[in-house]
Amino acid sequence: MIRVTKTEKRSRTLVTVDGQLAGDSVGVVETCCNPAESNGKPLHLFLRDVTTVDQAGRALLSRLAARGVHMSAVGVYTSYLVEELTTRAAGAETHAIGSQMRRAS
Repeated sequence: MIRVTKTEKRSRTLVTVDGQLAGDSVGVVETCCNPAESNGKPLHLFLRDVTTVDQAGRALLSRLAARGVHMSAVGVYTSYLVEELTTRAAGAETHAIGSQMRRAS
């Protein structure tokens, strides 16, 4: 079971997730996030009361982090997961920039 709430604010779009980020619910979150990203405002994904994240949920969070979506979470596991994925995405971006700079030299 999942509840996804989208709130349009002046400076950003906030998508809040409660429940299980697993199975079919991953598609629900992705369906909510994709149009929110395209509206021109920054997207913030808040994992408020997420109890389960399966491989498909982790993959979605990884894709969103790689696209620069700001994420935050409540809870030990989900906070750790968000930190891990955003750090990994930032490291990949830094590596790509470094590779581009070496090729340009």
